[in-house]
Amino acid sequence: MKWKALAAAALLGVSCAAHALEAKDVKTFTLPNGMKFIVLESRSIPNANMYTFWKVGSRNETPGITGLSHFFEHMMFNGSKKYGPKMFDRTMEAKGGSNNAYTSNDLTVYQDWFPASSIETIFSLEADRIAALTIDPKVVESERGVVLSERSTGLENSNLRMLWEEVNGVAFQAHPYSWPVIGHESDIKAWTQDDLVRYFKTYYAPNNAVSVIVGDVNFDQVKAMATRYFGAIPKGPMPPKVRTVEPEQKGERRVFVAKPSATAANLLIGYKAPEISHPDYYAINVLQSILSEGRTSRLYQALVETQLATDVGSDNSDGFDPGLLYVYAIASANVPAAKLEQALLAEVDRLVKDGVTEEELQKVKNQKLAGIYRALETINGKAQNLGNYEVFFGDYRTLFDAPDAYRKVTAADIQRVAAKYMKKSQRTVGVLAAKED
Repeated sequence: MKWKALAAAALLGVSCAAHALEAKDVKTFTLPNGMKFIVLESRSIPNANMYTFWKVGSRNETPGITGLSHFFEHMMFNGSKKYGPKMFDRTMEAKGGSNNAYTSNDLTVYQDWFPASSIETIFSLEADRIAALTIDPKVVESERGVVLSERSTGLENSNLRMLWEEVNGVAFQAHPYSWPVIGHESDIKAWTQDDLVRYFKTYYAPNNAVSVIVGDVNFDQVKAMATRYFGAIPKGPMPPKVRTVEPEQKGERRVFVAKPSATAANLLIGYKAPEISHPDYYAINVLQSILSEGRTSRLYQALVETQLATDVGSDNSDGFDPGLLYVYAIASANVPAAKLEQALLAEVDRLVKDGVTEEELQKVKNQKLAGIYRALETINGKAQNLGNYEVFFGDYRTLFDAPDAYRKVTAADIQRVAAKYMKKSQRTVGVLAAKED
């Protein structure tokens, strides 16, 4: 099938998604204590979900208390006034529900999935742990050990994660993005009870949260239950803003990580890139996919097909503040890191010099449009995306502008952002290997 036909199919898919879900279908309300709720009635299945986005992540920490945001992701399941230790999961499971959570540089997000008939129990559970979380010293010590083990095991088992941590630490000299979400080991060991209490009171106030409820629910019922269960939780002072701005990088930085057990070199390059709400976001996102997404991508063709690498990829930090555009490659056996780096940078330089073809640009735009459509087919995708656009772009309605934003990206935009951001002076190069070449 020609790319024009694929484009038409993708556009039709997004247009179907737009017909199935429009901004006017979404309703919101904000309680007097400042907690915002986004509600979408979606009755495709008799289930619902509740995603609560807390605007707190590792960027809100300071030296000495790194890792606290992630630690509270653990503590939030360890008892509160009404529901004691281990009762959160047990109560939810008894009602047919399940949950998960994640912490990033910028957010902590709690995800609940449940039969729609169990929604009141979910509201009761969530409100109780916000209003009256138990920060028991014995539980703290137990979870501290869990997090320390999680940190050491993760670094031991993942070469790329170890390298990622080192690259961030070198790329950022001032901004909190320099430390890992899980925190530094010495900080994890040294948190005090006062640190925990103060952090929770500062960031787990209802006015620092956005809750998204999607599924077989009724808006008026959700509003009434939110008022009943969350309305009495006191509003807190607005958390302090992150004031540190990363200074301009003026030259290439390099870091080498020696790991004797490594069987192949790992290469990770981080280029300084703007925050997610920047006008260049969509062009950078497309550029990233042109470089590394799929077997026809630039890096796959240049590195994997030629047997220089076994894997390639890219990522963007997508945060409130300027971050990094990452590209990485795992060397094939006996391929030196220097040779891999030379080949990868040659592809970046080729893209900056020659740009991209209309065919490969259209292919990736089709993928982006189809990805939006697929995400909005499920209640989970709807909740995740509505929440992401609300907290990162300031308004959930910007989600519905995303298809047009991708359509408007041109080949000239790709070449422009590649030249602007993928410069030697703006990159940090990290290599992990058993020994230096």
